Amino acid sequence: MPIINYNGIHVECKKNENLRKVLIKNQLTPYNGFSEFVNCRGLGTCGTCAVHIIGEVSSKTKIEIVRLNFPPHKENQNLRLACQCKVLGDLTIKKYLGFWGQKIF
Repeated sequence: MPIINYNGIHVECKKNENLRKVLIKNQLTPYNGFSEFVNCRGLGTCGTCAVHIIGEVSSKTKIEIVRLNFPPHKENQNLRLACQCKVLGDLTIKKYLGFWGQKIF
């Protein structure tokens, strides 16, 4: 079973589980601030669950590609939408600052 490391907390999940759902099920959030309450609930349209992932996840969906190339996100920020990712192996997740998690320093 894959292990997800998120802010020093480790959780296990089944292979092919949705990353956003795994985080929420384990009382972890892929959102910053108010975006935890104002988001698209996993449809991939808002972009607020953007995270940096080290590890193996599914390929980007078409909706994810479009959303991550639309402001405030920028192409080549190396972000993924947690709601669009299926966990394929062990992961390390980093959430950046900003409403959409797009402020990479």
